[in-house]
Amino acid sequence: MSIFSNPFHHDINLRTGCACGRHANQEEHLSAEAQATALQDQTLAERVVEQGVMRALFPDDRLRRAFLKAVGKPTAMAAVSSLFPMALAKEAFAASPGNLEKTKLKVGFIPITCATPIIMAHPMGFYAKQGLDVEVVKTAGWAVIRDKTLNQEYDAAHMLSPMPLAISLGAGAAPQPYTMPAVENINGQAITLAMKHKDRRDPKSWKGFKFAVPFDYSMHNYLLRYYVAEYGLDPDTDIQIRVVPPPEMVANLRAGNIDGFLAPDPVNQRAVYDGVGFIHILSKEIWDGHPCCAFAASKNFVTSMPNTYGALLRAIVQATAYARKPENRKEIAAAIAPTNYLNQPVTVVEQVLTGTYADGLGNVKKDPNRIDFDPFPWESFAIWILTQMQRWGQIKGDVDYQKVAREVFLATDAARLMKEAGLTPPTTSSKTFTVMGRVFDPTKAANYAKSFKIGRY
Repeated sequence: MSIFSNPFHHDINLRTGCACGRHANQEEHLSAEAQATALQDQTLAERVVEQGVMRALFPDDRLRRAFLKAVGKPTAMAAVSSLFPMALAKEAFAASPGNLEKTKLKVGFIPITCATPIIMAHPMGFYAKQGLDVEVVKTAGWAVIRDKTLNQEYDAAHMLSPMPLAISLGAGAAPQPYTMPAVENINGQAITLAMKHKDRRDPKSWKGFKFAVPFDYSMHNYLLRYYVAEYGLDPDTDIQIRVVPPPEMVANLRAGNIDGFLAPDPVNQRAVYDGVGFIHILSKEIWDGHPCCAFAASKNFVTSMPNTYGALLRAIVQATAYARKPENRKEIAAAIAPTNYLNQPVTVVEQVLTGTYADGLGNVKKDPNRIDFDPFPWESFAIWILTQMQRWGQIKGDVDYQKVAREVFLATDAARLMKEAGLTPPTTSSKTFTVMGRVFDPTKAANYAKSFKIGRY
């Protein structure tokens, strides 16, 4: 609370406040700080106009100084304004290409740690610093996220990284050009099993298991399928995979409706916290550095509101850069744990973000890369995802992998803003990587897609 609040009022809590003590909470503090920054930026912009006008009127700076000394600042300003429409010039400068087309935005998110940059940018002031009034809207599931963005109820959204590809290709819905200018997180998932299966760690023994994933077009679905197939199980016949929204997964595990899930955090850690499951394997052990979730927007939003889009993306990239630093993770956990965001105990979120966590089997493990934040949308990530969509029959026929990847994963935009945020972007948009010991070469994607013994290609 503010130090000027009434301590004798029953609604006042003396134990909360902000860093400076003049605001009710830290969020109000950051909002006021952002407004002050915006006002300062406006003042600086007006100063640029004033300097330009005075330089034009007085090419010789000695004359300008003599004029000001003779008549004083108020008279000088009035005289210059009578000769030149200073107010109109400032207004025109404010309406330059950098001006935002829209400031009030809605961005949908699912309450998982993969959405950390999108969520934290609200309470920690990253949106406000870009002049944006963003409402981050907690949403029930990925199908709802997709539909609300397609219907333009959301201006942009937290999506699973395969979703913009599926939307653009018309997989699961009518095709609509979509973009993914930033990855939200890498790693940050796990396979969690019910406690009754703690002695069944060999995937070959999982025939008949029921698993949950958050969406058909998700890294969770593709990584789970890849993992069990490498152990000789057909994910379409030997196990069952059903779609369950992340907030409902732990309850379904507790009720015995499923045997396990490959889920985003903090779902896995919450299952451990509640004593109903254990972490079998982190997703980074399947593919270290894999993408998970993303910031996504329609191509129409990107092209029709370029300045607003740029400001929104800049805020998210800057939040991602902040989240990438391990020393900031506990602060972020406290900011995103509350009910209106993740609705999780802070200790659960901390265990995920810091990588020091209980695995549910009596061990405390340390892996600082359990989840990380790297916004660069590698086109080779998109190409791998497309091969898995083909492998499991979600898309048919030949695919121009490079073309689709380049049009949806906007690497150029991300690289530019990463530099601004103090990150070092890659010098290329494609790379090779290894999934369960197998190297993926994006230049040989078609052969890769057809090379698996188990699949629906």
